Amino acid sequence: MKILVIGAGNMGLTYAQAMSKSKSLKKRNIMILDSSEEKQERLNKISYFDVFDKLEDCVPGADLIFVAVKPHHSKGLFKDMAGLTSQGQVIISIMAGVTIEFIKNATGLQKVVRAMPNLPAQVGKGLTSYIASPEVSRIERLTIEDLLNTTGKSILVSKEKYIDASTGISGSGPAYVFYFMQSMMEAALQMGFSANDSKVLVSQTFAGAIELFNQSDLTPDRWMDKVASKGGTTRAALDSMDDNNLNELIKEAAFAAFNRAVELGEAHA
Repeated sequence: MKILVIGAGNMGLTYAQAMSKSKSLKKRNIMILDSSEEKQERLNKISYFDVFDKLEDCVPGADLIFVAVKPHHSKGLFKDMAGLTSQGQVIISIMAGVTIEFIKNATGLQKVVRAMPNLPAQVGKGLTSYIASPEVSRIERLTIEDLLNTTGKSILVSKEKYIDASTGISGSGPAYVFYFMQSMMEAALQMGFSANDSKVLVSQTFAGAIELFNQSDLTPDRWMDKVASKGGTTRAALDSMDDNNLNELIKEAAFAAFNRAVELGEAHA
């Protein structure tokens, strides 16, 4: 099996590096293409990459083609790929908003997987939701799932609309967590803690809370009840959040990301 990754940005490079360790490759190098000469120079120093700058030199020989470019570059890329692909190839897209139907029409290929990763993939803690077109065989899907799991975990969704929905939850979600962390760190600074102590206080609190959640069957509501006693300090904080309608604001933010993903898809219809 030969894998080609088109685009060596943050996510493309993350997947290429993670997949290089997969047993499915059987020690084959990953082909990677990027138009930036600076990136090509850096990539050429990595022993498990075969680096290309021309589509015609790598697309025809690939079994799986990971497309990791910006969504607005998709039309031009697929136009340039015309005549270089063959029906046995599978395209895996991690472009937000670019639908399976658009990819099929633009490339002429029928085997398409659409995936939505997130940034923690860079440290092996990512979550990728994905869906495959009916033409992708079960064996091909399981192979692709194995490759996606090299960056963390993956979930197969039943409908393509859930790819856009997962954009609003897991895809954009790390930024929401960072936003909350930033606010808490600023509060710690205002209380008099040093920058380093503020970072430790907040990061360890998040890490500990997530570990507690993952190691139990309790819902977040139940955990809040365990932490917050009536008339206590935690209840005062949670009451303040409720009074400011923070729960609804967070949901509105997630839907804003979801709706934007849908808009991007309509732009590529």
